[in-house]
Amino acid sequence: MLYYIFRWLDQFGISGSHLWGYISFRSILAMILALIISAWFGERFIKYLKKKQITEVQRDAQIDPFGVKKIGVPSMGGIIIIVALLIPVVLLGRLRNIYLLLMIITTVWLGFLGGMDDFIKIFRHDKEGLKGKYKIIGQVTIGLIVGLVLWASPDVKANLNLEVANQNGKEIVIKHEAKAEKTLKTTIPFIKNHNLDYSEIMSFCGKYKTAAGWILFVIMTIFVVTAVSNGANLNDGMDGMCAGNSAIIGVALGILAYVSSHIEYAAYLNIMYIPGSEELVVFFMAFIGALIGFLWYNAYPAQVFMGDTGSLTIGGIIAVGAIIIHKELLLPILCGIFFMESLSVIMQVYYFKIGKRRGIKQRMFKRTPIHDSFRTQDDQLDPECKYLIKTPHNPVHESKITIRFWIVTIILAALTIITLKIR
Repeated sequence: MLYYIFRWLDQFGISGSHLWGYISFRSILAMILALIISAWFGERFIKYLKKKQITEVQRDAQIDPFGVKKIGVPSMGGIIIIVALLIPVVLLGRLRNIYLLLMIITTVWLGFLGGMDDFIKIFRHDKEGLKGKYKIIGQVTIGLIVGLVLWASPDVKANLNLEVANQNGKEIVIKHEAKAEKTLKTTIPFIKNHNLDYSEIMSFCGKYKTAAGWILFVIMTIFVVTAVSNGANLNDGMDGMCAGNSAIIGVALGILAYVSSHIEYAAYLNIMYIPGSEELVVFFMAFIGALIGFLWYNAYPAQVFMGDTGSLTIGGIIAVGAIIIHKELLLPILCGIFFMESLSVIMQVYYFKIGKRRGIKQRMFKRTPIHDSFRTQDDQLDPECKYLIKTPHNPVHESKITIRFWIVTIILAALTIITLKIR
Protein backbone atom coordinates (compact mmCIF):
# COMPACT_ATOMS: atom_id res chain seq x y z
CA MET A 1 0.00 0.00 0.00
CA LEU A 2 2.65 2.54 1.09
CA TYR A 3 4.89 1.27 -1.70
CA TYR A 4 2.50 2.53 -4.35
CA ILE A 5 1.94 5.86 -2.58
CA PHE A 6 5.64 6.66 -2.29
CA ARG A 7 6.44 5.44 -5.78
CA TRP A 8 3.78 7.83 -7.02
CA LEU A 9 5.26 10.66 -4.94
CA ASP A 10 8.68 9.86 -6.44
CA GLN A 11 7.40 11.21 -9.75
CA PHE A 12 7.26 14.67 -8.17
CA GLY A 13 10.76 14.49 -6.75
CA ILE A 14 9.66 14.17 -3.10
CA SER A 15 12.78 13.66 -1.00
CA GLY A 16 13.23 10.10 0.29
CA SER A 17 10.41 8.60 -1.77
CA HIS A 18 12.89 6.81 -4.06
CA LEU A 19 13.94 4.64 -1.12
CA TRP A 20 10.73 2.63 -1.48
CA GLY A 21 12.05 1.25 -4.73
CA TYR A 22 14.85 -0.57 -2.86
CA ILE A 23 14.01 -4.05 -1.64
CA SER A 24 16.61 -3.77 1.14
CA PHE A 25 14.91 -0.68 2.60
CA ARG A 26 11.43 -2.18 2.55
CA SER A 27 12.64 -5.52 3.91
CA ILE A 28 14.47 -4.05 6.91
CA LEU A 29 11.56 -1.72 7.60
CA ALA A 30 9.18 -4.70 7.44
CA MET A 31 11.22 -6.61 10.02
CA ILE A 32 11.42 -3.65 12.40
CA LEU A 33 7.71 -2.90 12.06
CA ALA A 34 6.76 -6.57 12.57
CA LEU A 35 8.97 -6.74 15.67
CA ILE A 36 7.39 -3.61 17.15
CA ILE A 37 3.84 -4.76 16.38
CA SER A 38 4.50 -8.22 17.79
CA ALA A 39 5.93 -6.83 21.03
CA TRP A 40 3.33 -4.05 21.47
CA PHE A 41 0.27 -6.01 20.36
CA GLY A 42 1.50 -9.17 22.09
CA GLU A 43 1.43 -7.65 25.56
CA ARG A 44 -2.13 -6.37 25.12
CA PHE A 45 -3.38 -9.52 23.45
CA ILE A 46 -1.98 -11.70 26.25
CA LYS A 47 -3.86 -9.59 28.81
CA TYR A 48 -7.01 -10.02 26.72
CA LEU A 49 -6.54 -13.80 26.56
CA LYS A 50 -6.10 -13.98 30.33
CA LYS A 51 -9.16 -11.83 30.88
CA LYS A 52 -11.28 -14.08 28.66
CA GLN A 53 -9.65 -17.20 30.15
CA ILE A 54 -8.47 -18.39 26.75
CA THR A 55 -5.76 -20.43 28.39
CA GLU A 56 -3.95 -23.76 28.13
CA VAL A 57 -5.87 -26.62 29.75
CA GLN A 58 -4.56 -29.77 28.09
CA ARG A 59 -0.86 -29.89 29.01
CA ASP A 60 0.31 -33.05 30.70
CA ALA A 61 2.26 -31.86 33.74
CA GLN A 62 3.78 -35.31 34.21
CA ILE A 63 5.89 -34.89 31.08
CA ASP A 64 8.06 -32.24 32.72
CA PRO A 65 10.07 -33.63 35.67
CA PHE A 66 11.04 -30.09 36.68
CA GLY A 67 7.49 -29.25 37.66
CA VAL A 68 6.95 -26.23 35.43
CA LYS A 69 3.24 -25.42 35.52
CA LYS A 70 1.76 -24.59 32.13
CA ILE A 71 -1.90 -24.81 32.99
CA GLY A 72 -3.50 -21.39 32.68
CA VAL A 73 -0.96 -20.00 30.21
CA PRO A 74 -2.82 -18.17 27.38
CA SER A 75 -3.00 -20.00 24.06
CA MET A 76 -3.85 -18.99 20.47
CA GLY A 77 -0.82 -16.68 20.54
CA GLY A 78 -0.30 -17.46 16.87
CA ILE A 79 -2.69 -14.57 16.23
CA ILE A 80 0.09 -12.26 17.44
CA ILE A 81 2.44 -13.68 14.79
CA ILE A 82 -0.16 -13.43 12.01
CA VAL A 83 -1.13 -9.83 12.81
CA ALA A 84 2.50 -8.72 13.18
CA LEU A 85 3.33 -10.40 9.87
CA LEU A 86 0.44 -9.28 7.68
CA ILE A 87 0.35 -5.58 8.62
CA PRO A 88 3.95 -4.83 7.44
CA VAL A 89 3.49 -7.00 4.35
CA VAL A 90 0.29 -5.19 3.33
CA LEU A 91 1.82 -1.78 4.05
CA LEU A 92 5.25 -2.32 2.47
CA GLY A 93 4.81 -5.05 -0.14
CA ARG A 94 3.84 -4.86 -3.82
CA LEU A 95 0.38 -6.36 -3.53
CA ARG A 96 0.12 -6.98 -7.26
CA ASN A 97 2.91 -9.53 -6.96
CA ILE A 98 1.50 -13.05 -7.42
CA TYR A 99 4.05 -14.60 -5.06
CA LEU A 100 3.24 -12.17 -2.25
CA LEU A 101 -0.49 -12.76 -2.73
CA LEU A 102 0.03 -16.52 -2.46
CA MET A 103 1.93 -16.08 0.81
CA ILE A 104 -0.83 -13.87 2.23
CA ILE A 105 -3.53 -16.36 1.23
CA THR A 106 -1.53 -19.22 2.78
CA THR A 107 -1.12 -17.28 6.02
CA VAL A 108 -4.81 -16.44 6.34
CA TRP A 109 -6.00 -19.90 5.28
CA LEU A 110 -3.81 -21.92 7.65
CA GLY A 111 -4.25 -19.35 10.41
CA PHE A 112 -8.00 -19.91 10.20
CA LEU A 113 -7.54 -23.70 10.12
CA GLY A 114 -5.28 -23.66 13.17
CA GLY A 115 -7.59 -21.20 14.90
CA MET A 116 -10.53 -23.57 14.50
CA ASP A 117 -8.45 -26.35 16.06
CA ASP A 118 -7.54 -24.16 19.05
CA PHE A 119 -11.12 -22.94 19.39
CA ILE A 120 -12.44 -26.49 19.71
CA LYS A 121 -9.73 -27.42 22.24
CA ILE A 122 -10.26 -24.38 24.45
CA PHE A 123 -13.94 -23.47 24.20
CA ARG A 124 -15.41 -26.93 23.65
CA HIS A 125 -12.93 -28.62 25.99
CA ASP A 126 -12.09 -31.25 23.40
CA LYS A 127 -8.38 -32.10 23.67
CA GLU A 128 -8.39 -33.67 20.20
CA GLY A 129 -9.39 -30.36 18.63
CA LEU A 130 -10.33 -30.28 14.97
CA LYS A 131 -10.58 -33.80 13.58
CA GLY A 132 -7.49 -34.94 11.74
CA LYS A 133 -9.31 -35.50 8.46
CA TYR A 134 -10.49 -31.88 8.41
CA LYS A 135 -6.95 -30.65 9.08
CA ILE A 136 -5.65 -32.75 6.22
CA ILE A 137 -8.44 -31.51 3.93
CA GLY A 138 -7.55 -27.91 4.78
CA GLN A 139 -3.83 -28.47 4.20
CA VAL A 140 -4.41 -30.36 0.97
CA THR A 141 -6.75 -27.63 -0.28
CA ILE A 142 -4.26 -24.80 0.24
CA GLY A 143 -1.55 -26.95 -1.33
CA LEU A 144 -3.83 -27.53 -4.31
CA ILE A 145 -4.59 -23.81 -4.61
CA VAL A 146 -0.91 -22.88 -4.52
CA GLY A 147 0.05 -25.58 -7.01
CA LEU A 148 -2.70 -24.67 -9.48
CA VAL A 149 -1.96 -20.94 -9.27
CA LEU A 150 1.75 -21.53 -9.93
CA TRP A 151 0.71 -23.75 -12.85
CA ALA A 152 -1.84 -21.40 -14.39
CA SER A 153 -0.56 -17.88 -13.65
CA PRO A 154 1.28 -16.19 -16.56
CA ASP A 155 3.29 -14.18 -14.02
CA VAL A 156 5.02 -17.28 -12.65
CA LYS A 157 8.18 -17.57 -14.75
CA ALA A 158 11.90 -18.12 -14.34
CA ASN A 159 15.10 -17.67 -16.35
CA LEU A 160 16.88 -21.02 -16.37
CA ASN A 161 20.55 -21.17 -15.46
CA LEU A 162 22.86 -22.34 -18.27
CA GLU A 163 26.53 -23.33 -18.34
CA VAL A 164 28.50 -21.77 -21.15
CA ALA A 165 32.22 -22.26 -21.91
CA ASN A 166 34.19 -19.03 -22.35
CA GLN A 167 36.34 -18.28 -25.37
CA ASN A 168 39.40 -20.19 -24.15
CA GLY A 169 37.21 -23.18 -23.40
CA LYS A 170 38.78 -23.73 -20.00
CA GLU A 171 36.33 -21.90 -17.78
CA ILE A 172 32.59 -22.39 -17.38
CA VAL A 173 30.47 -19.26 -17.15
CA ILE A 174 26.95 -19.35 -15.76
CA LYS A 175 24.38 -17.40 -17.73
CA HIS A 176 20.60 -17.31 -17.82
CA GLU A 177 18.20 -17.66 -20.69
CA ALA A 178 17.28 -14.27 -22.08
CA LYS A 179 13.56 -14.94 -21.85
CA ALA A 180 11.73 -15.96 -18.69
CA GLU A 181 9.42 -18.92 -19.14
CA LYS A 182 7.32 -21.31 -17.11
CA THR A 183 9.39 -24.20 -15.88
CA LEU A 184 8.99 -27.44 -14.01
CA LYS A 185 12.59 -27.48 -12.87
CA THR A 186 13.69 -27.23 -9.25
CA THR A 187 17.03 -27.09 -7.47
CA ILE A 188 18.63 -30.34 -6.27
CA PRO A 189 21.10 -30.11 -3.37
CA PHE A 190 24.62 -31.56 -3.69
CA ILE A 191 24.27 -32.31 -7.41
CA LYS A 192 26.44 -30.07 -9.55
CA ASN A 193 24.97 -28.23 -12.52
CA HIS A 194 21.70 -30.04 -12.40
CA ASN A 195 18.06 -29.17 -11.81
CA LEU A 196 15.32 -31.73 -11.39
CA ASP A 197 12.68 -31.51 -14.10
CA TYR A 198 9.30 -32.88 -13.04
CA SER A 199 8.33 -33.37 -16.70
CA GLU A 200 11.37 -35.60 -17.26
CA ILE A 201 10.25 -37.80 -14.37
CA MET A 202 6.98 -38.23 -16.24
CA SER A 203 8.71 -38.83 -19.61
CA PHE A 204 6.97 -42.21 -19.87
CA CYS A 205 3.79 -40.26 -20.64
CA GLY A 206 5.24 -39.34 -24.03
CA LYS A 207 3.79 -36.19 -25.56
CA TYR A 208 1.77 -35.62 -22.41
CA LYS A 209 4.84 -35.49 -20.17
CA THR A 210 4.60 -31.72 -19.61
CA ALA A 211 0.98 -31.93 -18.45
CA ALA A 212 1.85 -34.95 -16.32
CA GLY A 213 4.82 -33.03 -14.91
CA TRP A 214 2.55 -30.21 -13.77
CA ILE A 215 0.22 -32.72 -12.14
CA LEU A 216 3.21 -34.21 -10.32
CA PHE A 217 4.29 -30.70 -9.29
CA VAL A 218 0.84 -29.97 -7.82
CA ILE A 219 0.91 -33.28 -5.93
CA MET A 220 4.40 -32.44 -4.66
CA THR A 221 3.15 -29.03 -3.52
CA ILE A 222 0.30 -30.62 -1.57
CA PHE A 223 2.68 -33.11 0.04
CA VAL A 224 5.27 -30.48 1.02
CA VAL A 225 2.70 -28.08 2.51
CA THR A 226 1.06 -30.87 4.51
CA ALA A 227 4.35 -32.39 5.70
CA VAL A 228 6.02 -29.15 6.78
CA SER A 229 2.94 -27.69 8.50
CA ASN A 230 2.48 -30.94 10.47
CA GLY A 231 6.19 -31.00 11.30
CA ALA A 232 6.04 -27.46 12.65
CA ASN A 233 2.94 -28.40 14.65
CA LEU A 234 4.78 -31.33 16.27
CA ASN A 235 7.80 -29.13 16.99
CA ASP A 236 5.64 -26.75 19.00
CA GLY A 237 5.96 -28.56 22.31
CA MET A 238 8.41 -26.48 24.35
CA ASP A 239 8.69 -22.80 25.19
CA GLY A 240 10.29 -20.94 22.28
CA MET A 241 11.06 -24.11 20.33
CA CYS A 242 8.99 -23.67 17.17
CA ALA A 243 9.23 -19.88 17.07
CA GLY A 244 13.04 -19.92 17.34
CA ASN A 245 13.55 -22.71 14.81
CA SER A 246 11.14 -21.08 12.37
CA ALA A 247 12.84 -17.68 12.64
CA ILE A 248 16.17 -19.30 11.71
CA ILE A 249 14.54 -21.11 8.79
CA GLY A 250 12.96 -17.79 7.76
CA VAL A 251 16.42 -16.19 7.60
CA ALA A 252 17.64 -18.93 5.26
CA LEU A 253 14.57 -18.67 3.02
CA GLY A 254 14.90 -14.88 2.94
CA ILE A 255 18.50 -15.24 1.73
CA LEU A 256 17.47 -17.82 -0.88
CA ALA A 257 14.63 -15.59 -2.08
CA TYR A 258 17.00 -12.62 -2.38
CA VAL A 259 19.67 -14.42 -4.41
CA SER A 260 16.97 -15.98 -6.60
CA SER A 261 15.65 -12.50 -7.43
CA HIS A 262 19.09 -11.07 -8.26
CA ILE A 263 20.37 -12.22 -11.64
CA GLU A 264 24.07 -11.78 -10.77
CA TYR A 265 23.84 -13.67 -7.48
CA ALA A 266 21.73 -16.35 -9.16
CA ALA A 267 24.44 -16.78 -11.81
CA TYR A 268 27.17 -16.96 -9.16
CA LEU A 269 25.29 -19.73 -7.32
CA ASN A 270 24.20 -21.46 -10.55
CA ILE A 271 20.49 -21.32 -9.72
CA MET A 272 17.56 -20.09 -11.77
CA TYR A 273 16.65 -16.43 -11.73
CA ILE A 274 13.04 -15.82 -10.60
CA PRO A 275 11.76 -12.33 -11.47
CA GLY A 276 9.41 -10.94 -8.84
CA SER A 277 10.58 -13.19 -6.03
CA GLU A 278 12.21 -10.20 -4.30
CA GLU A 279 8.83 -9.48 -2.66
CA LEU A 280 9.29 -12.69 -0.72
CA VAL A 281 12.25 -11.03 0.99
CA VAL A 282 9.86 -8.42 2.40
CA PHE A 283 7.53 -11.19 3.54
CA PHE A 284 10.22 -13.30 5.21
CA MET A 285 11.81 -10.31 6.94
CA ALA A 286 8.40 -9.49 8.40
CA PHE A 287 8.08 -13.18 9.28
CA ILE A 288 11.39 -13.10 11.17
CA GLY A 289 10.46 -9.89 13.00
CA ALA A 290 7.07 -11.27 14.03
CA LEU A 291 8.62 -14.47 15.41
CA ILE A 292 11.37 -12.66 17.31
CA GLY A 293 8.80 -10.34 18.85
CA PHE A 294 6.67 -13.34 19.77
CA LEU A 295 9.70 -14.98 21.39
CA TRP A 296 9.76 -12.07 23.85
CA TYR A 297 6.70 -13.65 25.44
CA ASN A 298 7.09 -17.27 24.34
CA ALA A 299 10.64 -17.88 25.60
CA TYR A 300 10.97 -19.95 28.77
CA PRO A 301 8.95 -19.60 30.93
CA ALA A 302 6.29 -18.91 28.33
CA GLN A 303 3.69 -16.21 28.91
CA VAL A 304 1.75 -17.36 25.86
CA PHE A 305 1.61 -20.38 23.53
CA MET A 306 1.18 -20.04 19.77
CA GLY A 307 -1.18 -23.02 19.52
CA ASP A 308 -2.07 -24.59 16.19
CA THR A 309 -3.04 -21.10 15.03
CA GLY A 310 0.65 -20.32 14.87
CA SER A 311 2.36 -23.65 14.21
CA LEU A 312 0.24 -24.74 11.22
CA THR A 313 0.57 -21.26 9.71
CA ILE A 314 4.33 -21.17 10.20
CA GLY A 315 4.81 -24.57 8.55
CA GLY A 316 2.65 -23.60 5.57
CA ILE A 317 4.52 -20.32 5.10
CA ILE A 318 7.88 -22.11 5.04
CA ALA A 319 6.63 -24.75 2.59
CA VAL A 320 4.97 -22.37 0.12
CA GLY A 321 7.91 -19.94 0.22
CA ALA A 322 10.34 -22.73 -0.66
CA ILE A 323 8.09 -24.01 -3.46
CA ILE A 324 7.79 -20.55 -5.05
CA ILE A 325 11.57 -20.13 -5.30
CA HIS A 326 12.01 -23.72 -6.54
CA LYS A 327 13.86 -24.85 -3.41
CA GLU A 328 11.39 -27.38 -2.01
CA LEU A 329 13.94 -30.21 -2.28
CA LEU A 330 16.18 -28.31 0.14
CA LEU A 331 13.53 -28.50 2.87
CA PRO A 332 14.56 -31.95 4.20
CA ILE A 333 17.87 -30.29 5.12
CA LEU A 334 16.61 -26.85 6.14
CA CYS A 335 13.65 -28.23 8.11
CA GLY A 336 15.57 -31.21 9.42
CA ILE A 337 14.23 -30.61 12.94
CA PHE A 338 10.63 -30.72 11.70
CA PHE A 339 11.43 -33.85 9.69
CA MET A 340 13.01 -35.52 12.73
CA GLU A 341 9.98 -34.70 14.91
CA SER A 342 7.55 -36.17 12.35
CA LEU A 343 9.73 -39.23 11.72
CA SER A 344 10.01 -39.99 15.43
CA VAL A 345 6.22 -40.10 15.75
CA ILE A 346 5.86 -42.32 12.68
CA MET A 347 8.57 -44.70 13.89
CA GLN A 348 7.07 -44.83 17.38
CA VAL A 349 3.62 -45.75 16.09
CA TYR A 350 4.97 -48.31 13.60
CA TYR A 351 7.26 -49.94 16.18
CA PHE A 352 4.41 -50.12 18.71
CA LYS A 353 2.11 -51.80 16.15
CA ILE A 354 4.77 -54.39 15.31
CA GLY A 355 5.05 -55.29 18.99
CA LYS A 356 1.28 -55.36 19.41
CA ARG A 357 0.96 -57.96 16.65
CA ARG A 358 3.51 -60.09 18.54
CA GLY A 359 1.80 -59.55 21.88
CA ILE A 360 4.66 -57.36 23.13
CA LYS A 361 4.26 -53.87 24.53
CA GLN A 362 7.16 -51.92 23.10
CA ARG A 363 8.17 -48.42 22.10
CA MET A 364 11.19 -47.10 20.24
CA PHE A 365 11.62 -43.85 22.20
CA LYS A 366 10.65 -42.86 25.71
CA ARG A 367 8.23 -40.27 24.31
CA THR A 368 7.43 -38.62 21.01
CA PRO A 369 7.77 -36.13 19.40
CA ILE A 370 11.46 -36.68 20.00
CA HIS A 371 12.02 -33.50 22.04
CA ASP A 372 9.83 -34.94 24.81
CA SER A 373 12.12 -37.95 25.08
CA PHE A 374 15.00 -35.77 26.31
CA ARG A 375 13.08 -34.49 29.36
CA THR A 376 11.53 -37.81 30.41
CA GLN A 377 12.94 -39.59 33.44
CA ASP A 378 13.34 -43.35 33.55
CA ASP A 379 10.98 -43.62 36.52
CA GLN A 380 8.25 -42.01 34.40
CA LEU A 381 8.31 -44.90 31.94
CA ASP A 382 5.82 -47.75 31.81
CA PRO A 383 7.48 -50.70 33.62
CA GLU A 384 5.52 -53.15 31.46
CA CYS A 385 6.82 -51.63 28.24
CA LYS A 386 10.15 -52.39 26.53
CA TYR A 387 11.98 -49.31 25.23
CA LEU A 388 14.51 -49.60 22.43
CA ILE A 389 16.20 -46.26 23.19
CA LYS A 390 16.18 -45.07 26.81
CA THR A 391 18.90 -42.41 26.61
CA PRO A 392 19.35 -39.91 28.06
CA HIS A 393 18.75 -41.41 31.48
CA ASN A 394 18.91 -38.02 33.20
CA PRO A 395 16.29 -35.47 32.10
CA VAL A 396 17.36 -32.29 30.34
CA HIS A 397 15.64 -29.00 31.12
CA GLU A 398 13.40 -27.82 28.30
CA SER A 399 15.18 -24.46 27.99
CA LYS A 400 18.44 -26.31 27.26
CA ILE A 401 16.68 -28.66 24.81
CA THR A 402 15.22 -25.66 23.01
CA ILE A 403 18.58 -23.89 22.68
CA ARG A 404 20.23 -27.07 21.40
CA PHE A 405 17.51 -27.52 18.80
CA TRP A 406 18.07 -23.91 17.71
CA ILE A 407 21.77 -24.64 17.30
CA VAL A 408 21.03 -27.69 15.16
CA THR A 409 18.68 -25.61 12.99
CA ILE A 410 21.37 -22.93 12.55
CA ILE A 411 23.80 -25.61 11.34
CA LEU A 412 21.18 -27.03 8.97
CA ALA A 413 20.35 -23.56 7.62
CA ALA A 414 24.04 -22.88 6.94
CA LEU A 415 24.39 -26.28 5.27
CA THR A 416 21.35 -25.57 3.10
CA ILE A 417 22.89 -22.38 1.76
CA ILE A 418 26.30 -24.02 1.34
CA THR A 419 24.80 -26.76 -0.86
CA LEU A 420 24.23 -24.14 -3.55
CA LYS A 421 28.00 -23.76 -3.96
CA ILE A 422 29.17 -27.33 -3.49
CA ARG A 423 26.90 -28.78 -6.12
